[in-house]
Amino acid sequence: MKTLTPPEAHQLAKDGKVLLVDVREAHEWAAGHAPGAYHAPLSKLAQTATAIPTDKPVVFYCMMGGRSAQAVQICQKLGLPHDTHMGGGIGAWRMHGLPLSM
Repeated sequence: MKTLTPPEAHQLAKDGKVLLVDVREAHEWAAGHAPGAYHAPLSKLAQTATAIPTDKPVVFYCMMGGRSAQAVQICQKLGLPHDTHMGGGIGAWRMHGLPLSM
């Protein structure tokens, strides 16, 4: 499993090189998420993972990093190529002063 820092993930997403996938639940997503992120709650990921766009590498994130690591494991068990998450989650994203969408 690969881990990116929030600034690394932000720059790659901004450059169109990765798709950020937020695995938090709907109420967490509504409180703020990375601009352009795709929403795929962890609680439903085993059923919805194949719907995640695959035209570019995926970087999962959550609140602190635990659920995004679980998301990588779920996808790998399903045979999907996703192997990267953002360490520290949206909490670290905020601490770095990176932009949020509501």
